[in-house]
Amino acid sequence: MFKIMSDSACDLSNKYVKLHDITIVPLLVSFDGENFMRDAVDITRNEVYEKMIQNPGFYPKTSLPSIETYYNIFKEYTDQGIPVVCFTISMIFSGSFNSANNAKDLILEENPDANIAIIDSKQNTVTQGLVIDQMVRMRDAGIPLEDALKKMERLIDSSRIFFTVGSLDYLQMGGRIGKVAAAASKIDVKPVIIMKNGDIGLGGIGRNRNKLKTKVLNVANKYLTEKGKDNFIVSVGYGYDAAEGVKFMNEVEETLGVSLNSETNVAIGIVSAVHTGPYPIGIGVIQKYETLDL
Repeated sequence: MFKIMSDSACDLSNKYVKLHDITIVPLLVSFDGENFMRDAVDITRNEVYEKMIQNPGFYPKTSLPSIETYYNIFKEYTDQGIPVVCFTISMIFSGSFNSANNAKDLILEENPDANIAIIDSKQNTVTQGLVIDQMVRMRDAGIPLEDALKKMERLIDSSRIFFTVGSLDYLQMGGRIGKVAAAASKIDVKPVIIMKNGDIGLGGIGRNRNKLKTKVLNVANKYLTEKGKDNFIVSVGYGYDAAEGVKFMNEVEETLGVSLNSETNVAIGIVSAVHTGPYPIGIGVIQKYETLDL
């Protein structure tokens, strides 16, 4: 048996985290660039969204968990001889992976027998949650840690987020989409964005919100059809507008002909909201570990 952890960018629900014994390491958010609060500990998701909506043009900042935070959490389990697997948000977006690795090095100096695996999920929000969910499923199926880690690399390669946003401003301010955002903003359109292998790219453009969501559905459908829909788990992530999120879930199931994994549908959290704005919405997919070719 092994302990599964993740930084808070995974956005898994409190219910899921408790049910599956996941330890969450909070990232940090700041409204003034100096005083940082722990994600979902010192401030709630809804409080951050409300501040952003009430103050257009206001851009909070995020920061990574400290080495000390990771060290203390790892040590709690390694002192008991329990192997640890820790997932982090894509390295391209945050230094969370490096912070966790530095903490691992400190633990190993003191305890060379400690077993700690730090995994760059190469994802964020809903697909980071799906990556973790695959590890949970393998753990609960009794798959040895070494074998689960071998499968994990291929599972991460299969994962994708297909999404759109309400405004490009947040992506531009955070430097998250660079030339894509700059080009789109000049002609007043918004992108359909695809996240894979740790980075994000353009999957289409449009102006109308509903048409953009249709484009998201089409891009996701193309990928799943090529790879085999039955081989994948699909979930939805949504921003401030929960009603839109529920409606979109129904549209995804009807249009793609899939059943969503409701456990890993997520209310997109603080870290992603800061960089995508209050109205991101999209689809996350990952291959089922059982369908990997041996």
